[in-house]
Amino acid sequence: MGIDLSIIIVTWNARELLLRAVASIFREVKGSRFEVIVVDNDSEDGSAAAVEAEFPGVKVIRNPRNLGFAGGNNIGLREAKGRHAVLLNDDTVVLPGAFERLVAWMDANPGTGLCAPQLLDPDGSKQNSIHNFPSLATEILNVSLLRIMLPGRYPSKRQDYAEPIEVEAVLGACLVVRREALEQVGPMDDGYFFFMEETDWCARMREAGWKVVHVPDARITHLSGGSSKKKLPLETRIEYLRSLYRFFGKNRGPVQRLAVISIRLIKLALNLVIFSAISVVTLGRAARARRKAAESARMLLWHLRGCPAGWGLAGAARRRRAGAGS
Repeated sequence: MGIDLSIIIVTWNARELLLRAVASIFREVKGSRFEVIVVDNDSEDGSAAAVEAEFPGVKVIRNPRNLGFAGGNNIGLREAKGRHAVLLNDDTVVLPGAFERLVAWMDANPGTGLCAPQLLDPDGSKQNSIHNFPSLATEILNVSLLRIMLPGRYPSKRQDYAEPIEVEAVLGACLVVRREALEQVGPMDDGYFFFMEETDWCARMREAGWKVVHVPDARITHLSGGSSKKKLPLETRIEYLRSLYRFFGKNRGPVQRLAVISIRLIKLALNLVIFSAISVVTLGRAARARRKAAESARMLLWHLRGCPAGWGLAGAARRRRAGAGS
């Protein structure tokens, strides 16, 4: 019999989280035939060897360098044999019945190309699992405010959904893609190193006529413990902006891309002025203000230098690799 699910996990230096995620798959996925593919993005903590030792049935692919989220998942997608492919973060824990509900929805709704569960914090509270496509409105206004004022247009965790709903985009921590949709639309754009790749993929799915659906009664715990946000905060913010500008350039056009860059530059300049003033008034004792001022200055410099590729998470990965090889 064929495989229902090819569960792909891309990992980078998150050994314990990865082992926990894989263990939860084998513990909780009961109603579907599945394979697990772990794509290791050149980890230095023994992640790949640990998975091979504890879960010999898992296919482990070792990348010689960090290819980012999209690049790593695309390698896994090429190896996938299932009717549906699952992209699953290494900082997740599969809860009972989650994948069974997602597969049931996909099988009953052939027009759905991609679906995703409700993500939960470890305490069981809801995380925002639904995205809207970035627009000038979301850049100028506060997204949280938009979700309060226009909940139908900007769905979020504030609403309790009794049934699956069609949405613009979903968070990439866990999503299921139909093989036919994948074959038609193609893999994710690996020009994104990190951030926005799943949003761009959802946009391409919808443009091709496939629905993107949030399935609220399928639930996955998302620990957010493997995030680069804590390890490399400045590089993470730069990488997010690079991805944001790429999304606007591809999906909104050059005029809106230039507009969003201008908006971000204004915000960074204001932050630099405000946090620098706080640092002066407090005689440098406000550590957070000093850090924010320094980050704003660095990000402004990145823009003024033409947004060089060597800055951000991709550049940090290359430097780490070069340092390890010297």
